Amino acid sequence: MVLAGIGSWYLIQTKKATSPEIHIEPEKKEISEATLVSVYDNYQVDPALKTAWGFGCVIKTSEELILFDTGGDAETLLFNIEKKDIDPKSINKVVISHIHEDHVGGLEGFLEKNSNVTVFIPGSFPNSIRDMITSQGAKFVDVSGPRKISDSVYTTGELYGPPKEQSLIIDSEKGLIVITGCAHPGVVNIVKKARDLMKEDEAYLVMGGFHHPPIAVVKKFRELGVKKVAPSHCTGDPVREAFAEEYKENFIEYGVGKTIEIKNN
Repeated sequence: MVLAGIGSWYLIQTKKATSPEIHIEPEKKEISEATLVSVYDNYQVDPALKTAWGFGCVIKTSEELILFDTGGDAETLLFNIEKKDIDPKSINKVVISHIHEDHVGGLEGFLEKNSNVTVFIPGSFPNSIRDMITSQGAKFVDVSGPRKISDSVYTTGELYGPPKEQSLIIDSEKGLIVITGCAHPGVVNIVKKARDLMKEDEAYLVMGGFHHPPIAVVKKFRELGVKKVAPSHCTGDPVREAFAEEYKENFIEYGVGKTIEIKNN
C-alpha cells in the first residue's frame, strides 16, 4: 500500500513537473463535450464491474483522458477501466483529491501499468508519495492553489477539511461541472469556491462523494443554482434519497460503471 511506507523513502524530485500555478481568468475556453466514466465506487450501476469502498472517475475530453482518484486498490481500478473499454495507457494525467487510502490506494498499481502520466497531488502530501511516483517513472505536480489541469479543466487547489483536498472543475458550455472525491472541506463550500474561481453563478452538475452532509444540503444546492446532481461514494443513502426526491429527472444515479455524457445540444 502507498501509505504504508510514509516516511520511509527519501524525496526524489528529479521528475517533478515545474509548470507554475496560474490564476483562473474570466476569459476562458469552454468545452463543448465531455464524458465522465465511473471506474471505482462503492455504489454499483453496471453489475459487470467490481465495487469497493472508494472513488475513481475517468474524464474524457477532446484533448485527453484524465483519471481523478484511483480508489483503494489497483486491481479493482484496472479491472473496471478495462471493462469500460478504456486503455489504461491512453490516460494522460492523474489527479488525486486527498491523502485517504480509498482515493490514492490504487495509484502505485496504476503507475505500474502506465507511468507515462503527470500526477497532480495536493502539496500537503508526504514525500513518500512523491518518491513512489518518481520511482515508477512518472512525473508529479504539487498543487496548493487553483490551477489549470487541461483545456477547460481546473483544480480548486487545496481546501482545508481536514484533510486538505482538491476538487476538479470542468468549464463546459452547459455550465460548471464540479467533481469531488470526498468533499471533506464541505461540498457546499467547494461549489461556492468553484463558482467564485470561474466567475459563474450556477453549476450545471455536481458529482462525486459529498461526505455525509446534512439533508439541508439539498436546499443549499438549489440556492446555489445547481442544476443536476450525481452523489455517490461517501454521500450516504439518506442524502442521496433526498436529492433524488428533490431533483427528480435531474438526479443521476451514480456508481461504478455509470457514464455521463455532456453534450451541447
